[in-house]
Amino acid sequence: MTQRDKKSATRRPRQNHLDLARSILDLARDRGFGPGAHMPEQLIAMQCNVSRTPVRAALKLLADQGLVVHEAEIGYRLSADFTPTSAFSEPLPDAEEGALAQRIIRDRSARRLDESITVGEVMRRYDAERRTVLKALGTLAEDGLVTRAPGQSWVFASLPDSPESQADSFEYRLLLEPAALTAPGFRLDEDRSAALRRAMVAFLAEPDDRLDPRAFQRLDTDFHLLIARGASNRFVAEALLAHHRLRELPGATVRGNVVRLRQAMQEHLGILDHLESGQLAVAADLLRVHLRLSRSQRPQAANRGAPPLFGLNGRAGR
Repeated sequence: MTQRDKKSATRRPRQNHLDLARSILDLARDRGFGPGAHMPEQLIAMQCNVSRTPVRAALKLLADQGLVVHEAEIGYRLSADFTPTSAFSEPLPDAEEGALAQRIIRDRSARRLDESITVGEVMRRYDAERRTVLKALGTLAEDGLVTRAPGQSWVFASLPDSPESQADSFEYRLLLEPAALTAPGFRLDEDRSAALRRAMVAFLAEPDDRLDPRAFQRLDTDFHLLIARGASNRFVAEALLAHHRLRELPGATVRGNVVRLRQAMQEHLGILDHLESGQLAVAADLLRVHLRLSRSQRPQAANRGAPPLFGLNGRAGR
């Protein structure tokens, strides 16, 4: 390997290539592409409004992750084991500041960092340049995970990682999410909804021993983000989006058993049914039930004194 090749192998990918790689996965999911589907560079470039050069770089990143394969005469195809759920189970590599941001938030989730930090502390702890630290903290700030305090200090947002804070999180969502559905002007992204439905159905088709809690977490987050993005009030939308970013952090979400995972996914699909048919008030009522069941973590709660929800029978749902 030449010196130039070694440099290329160790060079971190550019952030715009990482973002484009994620957009390509979203495009494949939204279009319902299956294993082996051709991923033409020109189509991707047109859909993502970029030139073919960054598309090639993004596709190479996906190939490195095993999500696409390259064939000399054909170009790129989705890998043979690509599915709507498995496609998003492994994170793509982050650029330098993105990797640092992830390290910071992981250490905060593990309580290895205090509630507030300074730029100097981060530089010393992670042996990072000031410019990289500022970009990493800026990324976290955009996601609502930190806020800038006077001077060089940054303060972390509260994490829903204890029973008390998780209870508060459910109460918060019970107040805002159903209201987002029933407030005038809610708009459902039909393309995202259809793609999400396909992914949820694929998830439920998996046998119990192959259900991936990480895939469930991703789909659950996408479902609730779908509601947040549809809110007509931008303050409600921004509040929910920021809160769901907190829920994605390590340790912030309690894992359910297989029964609850299946029931919760069925509840998502039932709510989607009513959202897509424009029955927003019914969808809001079902969303309240869904959040309360998830909060209680009691599999039998859905069938106590009431007909099974969303077509569930005694074997499905928790």
